[in-house]
Amino acid sequence: MSEQFRGDNLLSKISGRQWQKIGVHKRSGVLTPLFSVYSRQSAGLGDIGDLRLLIDWCQKTGNSILQLLPMNEMGSTFCPYDAISSFALEPLYLSLAFFSAEDQAFCSQGLAQLKKKFPCGSQHVDYGLKEEKLGLFHKIFQRQEAQPADSFGQYIAGQEYWLNDFALFKVLKDYHNGLPWYEWGDEFKHRDGAALGSFRKAHEAQMRFQMWLQWQLNLQMKQVKEYAVKRKVLIKGDLPILVSRDSADVWAHQDYFKLDFASGAPPDMYCAKGQRWGMPPYNWERIARDGYVYARQKLVYAENFYDLLRIDHVVGLFRLWSIPYHDPTENQGLHGLFDPPEEDKWGPQGRELLTMMIQGTSMLLCAEDLGTIPPVCKVTLEELGIPGNDVQRWIKDWNTRHDFLAPAEYRFLSVAMLSTHDTTNWAAWWENEAGTIDEMLFLRKCLQRGIEYNHVKDALFDLARSRHARLRWLKSVNSAGALASILGRPAREIGDFVELYVNSFEEKEKLWKLLGNRGPMRERADTESIHRAFKFNLKANAIFTVNLIIDWLSIAGIFTGDPHQYRINRPGTTSHLNWSLTIPISLDDLLKHPVCADIKGMVASSGRIIT
Repeated sequence: MSEQFRGDNLLSKISGRQWQKIGVHKRSGVLTPLFSVYSRQSAGLGDIGDLRLLIDWCQKTGNSILQLLPMNEMGSTFCPYDAISSFALEPLYLSLAFFSAEDQAFCSQGLAQLKKKFPCGSQHVDYGLKEEKLGLFHKIFQRQEAQPADSFGQYIAGQEYWLNDFALFKVLKDYHNGLPWYEWGDEFKHRDGAALGSFRKAHEAQMRFQMWLQWQLNLQMKQVKEYAVKRKVLIKGDLPILVSRDSADVWAHQDYFKLDFASGAPPDMYCAKGQRWGMPPYNWERIARDGYVYARQKLVYAENFYDLLRIDHVVGLFRLWSIPYHDPTENQGLHGLFDPPEEDKWGPQGRELLTMMIQGTSMLLCAEDLGTIPPVCKVTLEELGIPGNDVQRWIKDWNTRHDFLAPAEYRFLSVAMLSTHDTTNWAAWWENEAGTIDEMLFLRKCLQRGIEYNHVKDALFDLARSRHARLRWLKSVNSAGALASILGRPAREIGDFVELYVNSFEEKEKLWKLLGNRGPMRERADTESIHRAFKFNLKANAIFTVNLIIDWLSIAGIFTGDPHQYRINRPGTTSHLNWSLTIPISLDDLLKHPVCADIKGMVASSGRIIT
């Protein structure tokens, strides 16, 4: 099928209007959280001003998509996917660089102290920064309030749907010393009109500060988008499918959520109890009765800042694992059920919601369709013209060849990538995970079958080369029959063990060959191997390739030690190491680095540069 035919086919789909706007071109891009980058001007972490340097870097390297993690205001865990609002942006990202020279001079001493206390370039962000940085902005706010701008009032009036409720939520939360809204007094928890009216009147200044922060964030992000347009770089935002239970959205629209349930994931071969995320599922029937205004307004606001939008966990629009809220948390996802429970409703619900979203925005929607996905989900994405995700380590023929797919076998309607923000980077995967299986999974399977793990592990695995809770097969275990013999079970009784084995044994050797590497397979992810991985990725059939900045910079050799430590998130864990990783080079220096020419050469050779 020719590129021209496939392009025309996309333009004929329901999302054709969005494809027409951005153009049906193969593109390359970079994905980075804003907290992972910084410039010499940054205080503690990257801010919106640094996005201009990122856009410059994209232009210099031939990348024409800049993808960000969610920019919404985060809660106490600083997880971008557990936001306290689907609208409000994170004020930590507000940049002093956009303020007037007078405002900057007014805060210069405080800014210098902030930079000294929270220096950039450490491996992880110290989020203690937030309170002190907001203190600086409050001084600017008080200074500007002496002569309030008409445009501030216009912004407040234009965001009536969500802004007042958000500001009120924030001030009430401070008033209650950070307690979640469902632990406030009944008059505030249940939104008694008289009580809220009195509170607003008494705390008008605090509410205006919260609104002012959002106004400034809005202005700055719009300027960044204009900057990107001039440099032919598309900004791709991220819309978390769910919102924190303790959020302004849930507090303001309690009937839009099923508060008797907590969302999560069902038990599977990797997680025996499943997962419990905690965010409440949507009451889509109730939202639909209001014409989906809540969902549409989220898109309307995001459109101010982004050209493309990633839909997180898109399968949740089709069906979502829902756990009774009062079920003991130690049960995780064991006692949940899919909502809706009837499988024949998944397709119609997903199609209706995605169609509503496409019709409600000019942004091109892209979908995160990783994990166990019912066929109807991928079919619907294809029919609507929404790209999914193809991650190299999982794009395999799992049933017959047990090998990786070649670049030509990738989906055209997809975003191809080497890694995601929830996985190890490519170098860490190559060195520690490729050709291995998860130790806890294997142990759990042994316990289920009455197999003594300690009696078989030395005969199956090269423990000297097994790291980070991953087990690497011994070369001597060279067939499913050998596996069965060591486990002491007939192969027909251990099909799940055999499936793990055939899809992971000599996985590195298979990919080494497919990447076109010469000579014996090398265990370390050297720059030559990473180069070949990128060339493979860029050659993929996929219309877009978007890769982590960590993977891109692995080519430059600027990371030291075990690449496993350079990770954005470790799903299922709560740690200061999550959502805080920073790269070991400023954007100012990165723009001068020789790796820029190297990357641009690869992107140009792949035909993904937009002129």
